[in-house]
Amino acid sequence: MTERQLRADVERLAAPGGRLPGSPGHEAARETISERMATLGMPPYADAGYELPYQAGALDGRNLLGVAPGRSRELPPVLVAAHYDTCGPLPGADDNAAAVAILLETARRLREAPAERDVVFAFFDAEEPPHYLTDTMGSTRFYRDQRTGPVHCAVVLDLCGHDVPIPGLENLIFVTGVESDRGLQRVAQQTWPASGLRAVLTLNRYIGDLSDHHVFRVNRRPYLFLSCGRWPHYHAPTDTPDRLNYAKMAQITAYVEALLRETAVTALEGPFEGDDTVEIEIASLQRAVGPVLDMLGLHPQTRADLDAMVTLLVQQFGL
Repeated sequence: MTERQLRADVERLAAPGGRLPGSPGHEAARETISERMATLGMPPYADAGYELPYQAGALDGRNLLGVAPGRSRELPPVLVAAHYDTCGPLPGADDNAAAVAILLETARRLREAPAERDVVFAFFDAEEPPHYLTDTMGSTRFYRDQRTGPVHCAVVLDLCGHDVPIPGLENLIFVTGVESDRGLQRVAQQTWPASGLRAVLTLNRYIGDLSDHHVFRVNRRPYLFLSCGRWPHYHAPTDTPDRLNYAKMAQITAYVEALLRETAVTALEGPFEGDDTVEIEIASLQRAVGPVLDMLGLHPQTRADLDAMVTLLVQQFGL
């Protein structure tokens, strides 16, 4: 059921013409996401409804936010997010219809069995260039202008539908942001994904702010960013629904659900980026790719070892 629903949502969103802000596909995507949230019985985040508009020059931006109410509604919510626009008139199946579909399925599960606190589901507009890392980015406008209160933690997904293009390691997913709060190390330890998906925890500075977690990081809020990295179809006309791995997406859905539930019961009290995460990063590497590290003669023990290994992997695989 999960894989079928994920595929159906991706195929509906990744229609020809793309989801460039202001295009017919963009409007259709907004309607699809809002319709799905209404079907799930999700209350809107704001009194005005799911759509939170903003103007930025010629851009008519529309963030979409709904809530899966938790058991303790007085607590600051966890926010989970994915952008829904595309980089030009491209299908954008992996970037970022896959993550939108994962969030919608996760929302269904949290409506059926609530988390400890509210989970806000945010579908951000205008993540792609020319808005990327500018003041017109939907997540930035949400944080500055539309947010109604504090956010306990932000969990952001981008490029989560494809196999990692490394033979034998296709089922990897990369997670940054554990360094943003010591409580997130406990979250990671309690939610190692089940067999079939392998999570590698790494520093955000190794890859940079690739998506909507940027505004939370620069404002020193706890965050996690999940991605399968870039692949040959990134920002290309070939980023189509038939190229995605829906079984892997179902596993990522289960992982995201676990992360959200655990984050909802975990105290996040800082200090921001106050702890060394070398130990848990190495533990995640051993769990995910231990035999590969042994084959390559890599046995990281220090931050310098991890720095050198990341440099090597980027050179070899372009991740």
